[in-house]
Amino acid sequence: MAKQRKRPARPRRDRKDGRASGRRKPCPYCRDKVDQVDYKDVSALRRFISERGKIRSRRITGACRRHQSQVARAVKRARELALLPYVAEGANERWERGERSGRGSRRDR
Repeated sequence: MAKQRKRPARPRRDRKDGRASGRRKPCPYCRDKVDQVDYKDVSALRRFISERGKIRSRRITGACRRHQSQVARAVKRARELALLPYVAEGANERWERGERSGRGSRRDR
């Protein structure tokens, strides 16, 4: 049996100076002592949505588990009431022109 070499585990380096960041972002709702996320507050919910219209993860937004699930529910309610879009504005234009992600048109098959 061959000998296995053990490599030392390298720490993740997030900053330019080489140190890893040890603190998480504080939850914006816990910091302001908000109990419930309001689906009618569209400007606050837009911070939790990407440019493509997807709900951002807790890792990126810094929200706690409780408030992140409330944000997801509020975004879905706001979408249903047409306060927020389901997709980005430019996403449908590419589809109409026939451009698809990584695929050729059906005529090429």
